[in-house]
Amino acid sequence: MNDRPTAVELLAAVRGFLERDVVPRLEGPSAYHARVAAKVLAIVAREIETEEAQLRGEWERLGRLLALSDPAPPDREALRAGILRRNEALVRRIRAGDADRGPWRAAVVEHLRRTVHDKLDVAKPPPGR
Repeated sequence: MNDRPTAVELLAAVRGFLERDVVPRLEGPSAYHARVAAKVLAIVAREIETEEAQLRGEWERLGRLLALSDPAPPDREALRAGILRRNEALVRRIRAGDADRGPWRAAVVEHLRRTVHDKLDVAKPPPGR
């Protein structure tokens, strides 16, 4: 792993180049596509910066909902796979009617709100953009 520039710094540099040097020189569809490319780079950078914490947060919330106490896998791919399995278990319980009412329903709704909020934080542009 390289120390500097980081992946996020490289993405920011390319994004800045597109916004500062490329977009102003283009018109029509080409300018639009260059702006979209710059936005995609920003989204990827935010995902890199936030993914680890968001995955671990989702792992912990799902663990509380499903009464599971196993530690999060250290490897990111294994963590994603484990979250998928936990989500599948959550879906089974929701389909079985466990979340139709009561305190568990409130906990599920709060978990879903937090998870969606995390995903939207990655996709939304920063203030002032």
